Amino acid sequence: MASNEAAEVKEEEEEREDATMAKLGSYGGEVRLVVDGEESAAEEIMLLWGIQQPTLSKPNSFVSQSSLKLSIDSCGHSLSILQSPSSLGTPGVTGSVMWDSGVVLGKFLEHSVDSGVLVLQGKKIVELGSGCGLVGTMISCVDSCLETSEVSIFRIVLTQFIIVHCSYFVFLSCIAALLGGEVILTDLPDRLRLLRKNIETNMKQFCLRGSVTATELIWGDDADPELVKPMPDYVLGSDVVYSEGAVEDLLETLGQLCGPNTTIFLAGELRNDAILEYFLEAAMNNFRIGRVDQNLWHPDYRSNRVVLYVLVKK
Repeated sequence: MASNEAAEVKEEEEEREDATMAKLGSYGGEVRLVVDGEESAAEEIMLLWGIQQPTLSKPNSFVSQSSLKLSIDSCGHSLSILQSPSSLGTPGVTGSVMWDSGVVLGKFLEHSVDSGVLVLQGKKIVELGSGCGLVGTMISCVDSCLETSEVSIFRIVLTQFIIVHCSYFVFLSCIAALLGGEVILTDLPDRLRLLRKNIETNMKQFCLRGSVTATELIWGDDADPELVKPMPDYVLGSDVVYSEGAVEDLLETLGQLCGPNTTIFLAGELRNDAILEYFLEAAMNNFRIGRVDQNLWHPDYRSNRVVLYVLVKK
């Protein structure tokens, strides 16, 4: 009798778990849904901090923030990012060095394309907060290295130097460009000159099927027509949820950039549970949200200090 009850409980738990798994947007892998409800955001935070225990994991597993140059292999290319460790202590400046979340998201995109659950070639991709020009530059070269007949990747050894000023999101743009995407990097007006210079200097080394451009975007303001006509296929963001004060403008911008067929990928370091909970509560009003389990990440780039979400508009 007891064994039957235990079996029933286990079956109910499995059914409940299956009900929380689904595919969202253009991503072919199943994600764990953050189900709408008064306590759902709080439950998600409890799971993340209770099960992953981010504070017990080693920080900066994939980066060295004290180094002037960081090298990361992706899509058969050796990408070298110049860092500015001395700027890290400046209030409000976090993008002068690389963080694990940016590397995790970039390698997730590469792994997903290789696994056949994501197609970026020829897709319009907008990256948020691209300070100076690597996920965007990689998306315009991954599928430029793909043979359409054999769907194989040419392994080319190439060194790319990126000067990171006020944002490390340039890494994501490089990956996105390497994967064949039509990438638009966005940032504040005072950062565009350096961003465009890095695109011009570095991307001319590649023979791309995709492209990389940069344009101004201030969260909360009306988006430039080139960003929304047509709507992006994908929106990328790494460590964009950093304060409660920025959440409203961020969600306003995400709402403008997202059409019915747009898929958002957001990665972030698990630093502040209150800020993430605030974002999830607000985002659930207009978006369906799913967390990507680590078994779907790149096998060599997994960290309990990082979370990765997929969002689509309701």
